[in-house]
Amino acid sequence: MGVVGCGLMGSGIAEVCARAGYATVIREVNSDLLARGLERVRASLDTAVSRGKLPEAEREAALGRIKGTTSLADFGDCELVIEAATENVEVKTRTFVELDQVCAPHAILASNTSSIPIVRMASATHRADRVLGMHFMNPVPVMPLIEYVRALTTSDETLEVARRFGETLGKRIIVSKDRAGFIVNFLLIPYLCEAVRMLEQGFATREDIDVGMMLGTSYPMGPLTLLDFVGLDTTLFIADILFDEFKDPRFAAPTLLRQMVIANYLGRKTGRGFYNYERGEKPPSR
Repeated sequence: MGVVGCGLMGSGIAEVCARAGYATVIREVNSDLLARGLERVRASLDTAVSRGKLPEAEREAALGRIKGTTSLADFGDCELVIEAATENVEVKTRTFVELDQVCAPHAILASNTSSIPIVRMASATHRADRVLGMHFMNPVPVMPLIEYVRALTTSDETLEVARRFGETLGKRIIVSKDRAGFIVNFLLIPYLCEAVRMLEQGFATREDIDVGMMLGTSYPMGPLTLLDFVGLDTTLFIADILFDEFKDPRFAAPTLLRQMVIANYLGRKTGRGFYNYERGEKPPSR
């Protein structure tokens, strides 16, 4: 199988596939990004070993199943390719056009998109019946869910083959129709946006918003902590896609969220979001 993109999501997908016994080809656009992604896989496997969740022999076996590349042509022998490129419809569509040309006619192509309708990518190929969404949750090695998205064109056989594959990864499968946001983000984005609006309006402190949802509704982390974890830029991008699709004010990004993205306060990955990690601030926990 193959994975396009060796960022946070792509490296995680490659890891779980290799751990499940699949020979896995993972591609990045240049050697530097590829090296970083492969190191991310190794670090994650090392953590699993140190925590007693993975024998050392299995770590080495998994690493041996992963091949890095900077060329999409190396996906020619793959029976399933999962695209985990940046959340941009033009980039993803162009990737599917190229995959359609290099992959065998029977190969299944999937997208890890969290919000873009699958039919846009499927319609760019000559195998629309063998295209679907496979939205993994972050962090991929830990989260037990994959959200499958069935496009109007996806065949029963493709969905069934993909379902069996996902189950071999030890994941639980849910299936959504092909609508922007699918199940998870269609429900999650309004929740996150409302939390930002509450803070923006001075309705409550960031800590009280987070603690309220953790202890009042048993969420593992509060919404502002979650935003920092996911990335404010990622959340804004998804919110804009949903608002453009539905024109529903629930999905309208708060001004504060947009301004923080402009200021590069993106959350944990930049050291500052709703909490300032560079200064040692820690979000509330249980």
